[in-house]
Amino acid sequence: MNPGTVTLVGAGPGDPDLLTLKAVKAIQAATVLLVDDLVGRDIVALAAPGTRVIHVGKRGGCKSTPQAFIEKLMVMAAREGENVVRLKGGDPLIFGRGGEEVAHLRSEGVEVQVINGITAGLAAASALGVALTHREHAHGVLFITGHARSGADGPNWRLLAATARDAKLTLVIYMGVSGAGHIQDELLTALPASTPAAVVQRASLPDQRQAVTTLGNLHMTIDQEQFASPSVIVVGDVISGVAAASNSLTHFARLA
Repeated sequence: MNPGTVTLVGAGPGDPDLLTLKAVKAIQAATVLLVDDLVGRDIVALAAPGTRVIHVGKRGGCKSTPQAFIEKLMVMAAREGENVVRLKGGDPLIFGRGGEEVAHLRSEGVEVQVINGITAGLAAASALGVALTHREHAHGVLFITGHARSGADGPNWRLLAATARDAKLTLVIYMGVSGAGHIQDELLTALPASTPAAVVQRASLPDQRQAVTTLGNLHMTIDQEQFASPSVIVVGDVISGVAAASNSLTHFARLA
């Protein structure tokens, strides 16, 4: 039997219309589909009849499929000649453990490809109607995880805040809702409390929710509006246009 292959496919933020054509072709060609928890049914439904679909959810705060088990499944299926697609929310190589999986598969002699997807940070910016970089407001953007690996130190938020202030950068924080209080306090050591901030939950999906606030009110807004995972936090002056349009830095919108 010819050896199989593994393709890591970015499913994007959730809206099936945001999939790339290459991603759709890969899903349709799969014989085994390993699906992340955040990938919606409409995307999984693109798989061909008879495709073996295995759900391998991984969400913060919930019971998750061990990463080692997922990697073992991919290797076993590929060695059996299967066309394996690992379907991951967002982009596989941005906070999706894609780097770990590519390294493991290569170490086992398994051919692996990666198809990029729209990451949640970009979808959140589009939901807010802002650009993460802007000639007047931001010279660059930092994508940061708010969820550190168990037993490891998290990001140095004070250093990030000072860097964002001095270099005029937008901060895009993934998986930061549960630690928002600590993140806010640390960022306030270098950024003013009036710095515009926003939270977007389930960007691109019909039940998307968003709030525009300030860094000083970020944790309170998240708590009052009961934002939960998956959400993205955006901090920086690029949000100021949204705040001005809403006539308030505590504007909250629920999209139908």
